[in-house]
Amino acid sequence: MRIIVIDDEETQRQLLAGFLQKQKHDVRQAGSGKEALSLIAEEGAELAITDMRMPEMDGLALLNEIRQNYPDTAVIVITAYASVESAVKAMQSGAADYLIKPINLEQLSLAIEKIAKVQRLISENLYLRRRLETIESLPDMLGRSEAFRKVMADIYLVAQSDSTVLIRGETGTGKELAARAIHAGSIRKDGPFLAVNCSALPETLLESELFGYEKGAFTGAIRRRIGRFELAAGGTLFLDEIGDLPMPIQVKLLRVLESKTFERLGGNESIRVDIRLIAATNRNLEERISTGMFREDLFYRLNVVPLFLPPLRQRKDDILLLAEHFIKQYSARSGRVIRGLTPAAKDLLMRYHWPGNIRELENTIERAVVLCRGDVIDKDSLGGITPEKPQENADSQPLNLAELEKEAIIRAIKKAEGKFAEAAELLGIHRNTLRLKIRQYKIKIP
Repeated sequence: MRIIVIDDEETQRQLLAGFLQKQKHDVRQAGSGKEALSLIAEEGAELAITDMRMPEMDGLALLNEIRQNYPDTAVIVITAYASVESAVKAMQSGAADYLIKPINLEQLSLAIEKIAKVQRLISENLYLRRRLETIESLPDMLGRSEAFRKVMADIYLVAQSDSTVLIRGETGTGKELAARAIHAGSIRKDGPFLAVNCSALPETLLESELFGYEKGAFTGAIRRRIGRFELAAGGTLFLDEIGDLPMPIQVKLLRVLESKTFERLGGNESIRVDIRLIAATNRNLEERISTGMFREDLFYRLNVVPLFLPPLRQRKDDILLLAEHFIKQYSARSGRVIRGLTPAAKDLLMRYHWPGNIRELENTIERAVVLCRGDVIDKDSLGGITPEKPQENADSQPLNLAELEKEAIIRAIKKAEGKFAEAAELLGIHRNTLRLKIRQYKIKIP
């Protein structure tokens, strides 16, 4: 603990300071109240031990100055002229303790220990209050399960740093929400948050979207365009589906991460960027590295702080909470009054596997609000979902990964009614990968 000892008698001051130094405290000395205030202003202090009677500024006046200007600094008042009146005044003015000379060193040690405990509790309460305020301000993050609480704790810790983050998890688990939550809890929260889906644009458009271009860089470039890296200056850039990033852009992104600079398309000027990068993927990047589809050095640059979002089936306690949230949201939008779910509907939601995770749950509830004939959603309004089939003899069945993969693809295609984009999203793979798998397994599309 950093302590300042204030006494106009040098011998008394040095004796007390020497004892405190032996107790492993960081001790400063001051011969007057003004000198003590100057030391606290320059170096700070957790505790001030001051004599009551001193010229110019007595201990009580110093106590009042410290309490007014440095409320985090505790004060112990000591005096050789004890009186009930002075003790009462000192304690009413905010003194942590009042000791009589000659100082009982054991009593002083106990007083300091008590002050240290109180300050630790205050610090912990402040930390927890700030943490709670941060978490409560995070956008649209709902849950009460153990898995969710762990994710939120990780998000809080990640938000405190400015490191690059790689968020991994199945499709529909809320990776962009997690990225927004990290941004909202960070020192960059007042800066922009920009999101780019790396699989939604062809390579040429994606490159110009990220890095911008100069006038005349290509046909149709009639004026300069600022890219997302520049637009996100001072804030956060979120790159979703980073596993689908084309190899040439992977090279440029690697350079940005290493040097914090890039050039616009058609330009020669190196532009320095001040952003935090958060990337997300539902792909197995290690597998893509082994097949040459993703750069290993880029993976290590992105995976500085990894964050994994569990699927909804591992957050069973959150299903009904999220469902109620979506009911309120879509009831308000549609102008309807939906009071909740029937017991049968709740049971169905809890027994379903949710391969599309939170996104699928949200879509299911939106559809149910539209189709609901009364003011309570029943299981018939939850069309399209069926309870998970029991797997009683699963351990006795031989596992064949190819057959399991083929079955998963067939189920996804049926669920998506033959729509490639939706089926690929349900499976968490790219459309081109889905086409390759269909040819590989000779699956017939209805």
